[in-house]
Amino acid sequence: MNTNWTKKEFKAYLLLYAAQADFNITPEERKVILRKVGENTYKKIQTELKNDNDYQAIKKIQANMDAHNYSKEFLEHLMNDIKEIFFSDGTFDILERNMLMFLKKIVK
Repeated sequence: MNTNWTKKEFKAYLLLYAAQADFNITPEERKVILRKVGENTYKKIQTELKNDNDYQAIKKIQANMDAHNYSKEFLEHLMNDIKEIFFSDGTFDILERNMLMFLKKIVK
């Protein structure tokens, strides 16, 4: 799967994918994502993600990781952004914990 995403679009896709771990993107989570990627990127990637099932989303994330040589620092920052999203609404439920563990395995 060739995504042709920019670094910012990849970040938006991953943040949105993570935020929907509990099947609900809260207003607080949305605010954090918007702050990190901007309104235009958010809307563009949100539309794409809505059309993807889990299998397609995972394949796109993996393909993007394989196609780009992201620095360790970028990936660490990305994982910290994901944690910030999970904690932004004051909860860190089991679905979010599982998503975090899963993403740590594929985003390395």
